Amino acid sequence: RFRANSRFREMDQVKLREREQLARELHDTVAHHVSGIAIQAQAGRTLAASHPKAAVEALTVIEEAASRTLADMRLMVGVLRAGEEPSLAPPPRVGDIQRLTEGGSDSLPVEVRLSGDLGDLRPSVEAAVYRIAQESITNARRHARHATGIAVAIAGTDGRVYVTVSDDGDSRPGGGGSSLGYGLVGMRERASLLGGTLNAGPGPDRGWTVTASLPLTGTVE
Repeated sequence: RFRANSRFREMDQVKLREREQLARELHDTVAHHVSGIAIQAQAGRTLAASHPKAAVEALTVIEEAASRTLADMRLMVGVLRAGEEPSLAPPPRVGDIQRLTEGGSDSLPVEVRLSGDLGDLRPSVEAAVYRIAQESITNARRHARHATGIAVAIAGTDGRVYVTVSDDGDSRPGGGGSSLGYGLVGMRERASLLGGTLNAGPGPDRGWTVTASLPLTGTVE
């Protein structure tokens, strides 16, 4: 009976980890695109009368984001039905972070700086760095009132990779924790699973800053 109970507990732990992984992937892919769609829809509605060309551009961004969302959803459904690990799409890489600067003319501009030793990152670490940057940029675009830009810095040094994402908007009411919700939880889980840390809070002067530190090689593959 002891062995049977132990086996059941192990199975429960495996199922829990799988649910947590699925929750992170859903949030970091589908929720990211849907958030972008909502932002561009608001911009398009605001600009429709006075700047119709900008409104059309917002609609184009919405169309592209919707297509990516549908592709991601189909991939996830296929993985769940097959009961296999995702293998159809390559994991995101640090170099892909530059794509996150795209978001339409009404989106906050994003500046990305890469420095140091980033050539030996494991795929799991690269994916975590990308997802942390992605979620941080999404949060800034949604919640950073009166911000003029977002700065992303990725640096590899002393066997670690450091991620810093900051904006110059107003400080979040109440520290911003409740509004960030599952995204902040998911970022911290990603960092912790690889032996790293992640902190988020008001910037030294204004705005919001997310900082993460991960081992270059990670602690799990």
